[in-house]
Amino acid sequence: MSTFTSPSTNGKNGTTNRTMNGTMNGTKNRPRHGAGNASTTEATRRPRLSGMTWLVWRQHRAAFWTILAATVLCTAWMAYQRGQMTDFLSAYGFPAKNLDDAGRRFDPYIGAFSTVTTGLTAIPVILGVLLGAPLLAGDLENGTAKLIAAQSVSRNRWLATKLALTGLVVVVSTVTLSAAFAWWWSPIKLHYVDTDWTSREFFNTTGPVPVALSLLCVFGGVLIGVVLRRTLVAMVVTLGFAVALQTVWGYFKLSLGDIVTATTKPVSPGSTITFPSVPRTAHVVDVSYVSGSGKLFDLTTCTDTMSQAATTSCMKKADIVGASIDYIPISQMSGMQWFGASILFALTAGVVVFLFVWGRKRLV
Repeated sequence: MSTFTSPSTNGKNGTTNRTMNGTMNGTKNRPRHGAGNASTTEATRRPRLSGMTWLVWRQHRAAFWTILAATVLCTAWMAYQRGQMTDFLSAYGFPAKNLDDAGRRFDPYIGAFSTVTTGLTAIPVILGVLLGAPLLAGDLENGTAKLIAAQSVSRNRWLATKLALTGLVVVVSTVTLSAAFAWWWSPIKLHYVDTDWTSREFFNTTGPVPVALSLLCVFGGVLIGVVLRRTLVAMVVTLGFAVALQTVWGYFKLSLGDIVTATTKPVSPGSTITFPSVPRTAHVVDVSYVSGSGKLFDLTTCTDTMSQAATTSCMKKADIVGASIDYIPISQMSGMQWFGASILFALTAGVVVFLFVWGRKRLV
């Protein structure tokens, strides 16, 4: 390409020369066909997700963003409530003063716990019904599964991406809520006796338990959706599955702990029975009278008598010499939660394996 460098005494020629020099030199030095702009745009606008991951996120982004947004809002609400509670505790003089003496002044803060725990205990059911059941049932019902099966991506990769991305959202959400609620409850956990740590409102909303329950409900819902292949029917059946799971878990969870028995020293039959002391926040499993031979009697023994003398005579006849209390201390809570969660995680893993071994054959 030629370059005009000769000077010109003519104003018109000078203008022409300068224009041609600048244009030609600029054209020679910069990349052609907008390559520089394209590279810059590609570098600055490169998508964070691509391929199958982007497709799955795009397909379920409304549900994913709703879950994450609700998690943020609920966490912020719990942080606010904890601030309100700690302000009251500081003004009240806790822990130097016993919370049992606060009476109704502390009721609003306990009421806030009840409001939040009602929602937290429903999270596994909600996620199972609204996220797990339609995850693959919707694709099977509307024909999207056949379209994806016709592409170069394998069914294993499609299923793995679906489960992995969904599981990640569920884990992030439930871990955040569990940690926030445990942080809110921690100042009074070992001091306030009116909160039963074995109840589903506290046992199922802290530690690894909400994560394990939610994953099992969600992946169980996915399996139900693959079997039934109809979204609405799968959601109804998943609702029953999630409720049944939590019911069975409620009966099973106390067996995860080791029962501790406290017994009073024997006294002579017919004497006044003093019950043993247990930790303030311990969960009492059973209270019984103990006879001289070690036999346990229910507390209703001799309660149908009409007088103190008759009660004393009945106790002496039954040879009752003491009392015992079976309880589970709160120190076992964390171990019970991890033990139970490991069982739930194992069941979840079994469901996932079954989906890959058997369920992927039905993804068409």
